[in-house]
Amino acid sequence: MSRLPKNSLPISCSFTAQLAGQLALACLLSACAAVGPDFVAPAAPTINRYSDNDPARTDAGPADVSQQLSATASPSGAWWQAFGSAALNRLVDLALANSPTQEVAAATLAQARAVVAAAGGAWYPQISLNASAGRSRTVDTPDGINTASLGPVLSFGVDAFGATSRRVEQAQALADMQQAQQSASRLTLTSGVVQQAVALASALEQTRAVQEVIAVDQHNVELVGVSQAAGKSAGLDVLTAESQLASDRALLPPLQQQASVAQHALTVLVGTTAAEWQAPDFDFASLNLPQDLPLSLPSGVLRQRPDIRAAQAQLHAASAAIGVASAQLYPSLTLNASWSAVSSGGALFANPGGVWSLAADLVAPVLNGGVLRAQRDAAVAAYAAQLGSYRQTLLLAFAQVADLMQALSHDAAFIDAQHKALDAAQATQDLTQQSFEAGQADFLQVIVAQRQYQQALLGYVRAKAQRYADTVQWFVAMGAENPAITTRP
Repeated sequence: MSRLPKNSLPISCSFTAQLAGQLALACLLSACAAVGPDFVAPAAPTINRYSDNDPARTDAGPADVSQQLSATASPSGAWWQAFGSAALNRLVDLALANSPTQEVAAATLAQARAVVAAAGGAWYPQISLNASAGRSRTVDTPDGINTASLGPVLSFGVDAFGATSRRVEQAQALADMQQAQQSASRLTLTSGVVQQAVALASALEQTRAVQEVIAVDQHNVELVGVSQAAGKSAGLDVLTAESQLASDRALLPPLQQQASVAQHALTVLVGTTAAEWQAPDFDFASLNLPQDLPLSLPSGVLRQRPDIRAAQAQLHAASAAIGVASAQLYPSLTLNASWSAVSSGGALFANPGGVWSLAADLVAPVLNGGVLRAQRDAAVAAYAAQLGSYRQTLLLAFAQVADLMQALSHDAAFIDAQHKALDAAQATQDLTQQSFEAGQADFLQVIVAQRQYQQALLGYVRAKAQRYADTVQWFVAMGAENPAITTRP
């Protein structure tokens, strides 16, 4: 340390030259390669199908829409528009604008990006201002003297072995994970809205179906009453008709509860309460079933699905953590420079002198009980565990696609069968009703035919709802990043 003459420039030319030399050396050392592995994303799968029998088309028969799985789809993020409902589009927009889950996801991503910026700050020199003031008394100065100093301090940590680089890399990977999780949150929200709209449509259509059956029951009660008055039916037929009416009326409250649950779920998804907002009604006449569904190869799903992207980002962060732990095994170098205006005696900063210093601190681990190597080994093990989690995520994703591919095929076959059963039950009920009115069938046959029709009608509505729900899940399984969708007019 040396003292500059009073009233000299804050930093002398020789000091400037020395500082420039130190920073040049620091930059040279910082250019050294970072220790630890350089992350390489796992290779994309080479398979081009999801099962041994991937259907390309689902045939629902002449009465319902068939669906085509198209590998030539072009990207479209607003996948819910495929259902052709303006009311549904408005509902999704409202959810995206108001849902608290999107606020959480956005804030969490902003936090992760701020962490990246904070980690990157270690690449640059840190400048601070030190100031001190005091008064002391000694034997030589019985009246006491004032002392004061004020000046900047520059500190620069040389990233010789890449600890800072790896920390920034790790922070960026975690920010990438949050970005993927934000996409996943958005996909969960939009699919939840569409699923609840489908559930509401199913409950309301089943309610209408039961009301239709109840209307027939009431007609039967009136009919059998007239028949009894004419002496053509026994009192037991009247009791049977009334019992059937009461039984069918009992089906309404559970369906109405299902509709209420779906409506209340929609209020939560759009970020409000049932006291403030009423969900619109939906039915399958206003929700078009998409005909052309996007089909991506496994390598495409790898890039599209947010859960896979998040798992890969976590794997990247685990790889960078190995580099951070490895860098701790090597020496760390910090360069420091400071200059202070110093005064002693008299008023504060009266006739100050200048004091400057240059220093280089080198800290090398020598003996630490194996802690640093153990930390590196733990990071390596954590990477291996994360690699296993990544592979499991891939397997589950591909299995989900395969399941849904078969589900769409089975849904089409099921709704075709249910429609044929409904047509047959409708014809049987009409014919039996006519035969009873003509005195050619007893009332028990009417009840049996009506029961078959009721079951077929409710089964058809449920089959339709399941097909819609599985279609929504298909978009989710594809990552909803690449659908080119056309709908039935």
